[in-house]
Amino acid sequence: MPKSAKCITGPASVIIRSFLLGTSDADAFRSLNEEWISRFFKMEAKDFEVLLDPEGAILKHGGHIYMAELGAEAVGCVALELTGEAVYEVSKMAVAPNLRGHGVGRCLLEYAIEEARTLGAESLWLGSNTRLESAIHLYESVGFRHLPPERKPNSPYSRANVFMEKRLK
Repeated sequence: MPKSAKCITGPASVIIRSFLLGTSDADAFRSLNEEWISRFFKMEAKDFEVLLDPEGAILKHGGHIYMAELGAEAVGCVALELTGEAVYEVSKMAVAPNLRGHGVGRCLLEYAIEEARTLGAESLWLGSNTRLESAIHLYESVGFRHLPPERKPNSPYSRANVFMEKRLK
């Protein structure tokens, strides 16, 4: 698994790397996600569970978190949560408000997809919301396809009304 990757975005060169325990990554992961969730929706019980303990909620269960940095500042994040044999949920993807629309989200998503392949994932899925049109367009542009209602996975988030999947194998 690559430790980091450089991604050239509109404003600058962003480094994407694995989440580091015992650093400010946990605070950045929480604050980046709390900002967008609170802007568009409301924080839910599962949000608090994951954001207050990303190690216990994601990492200890076979998941991974990746951080995007611009200089020394964390400007984005994304998680891969193991939800089944060779199946990961793409979750908790967030980008700093001042960098939205500049390619950081695409860099994070593409990095997570490649990491999932390296991990042997057969498929990825995600839940989103129709209000997040730009995010849905991004997911579609990298190969995620909408799931029919009968294949909708269980989601702890009431805001999730769009479900998508990307087959990797």
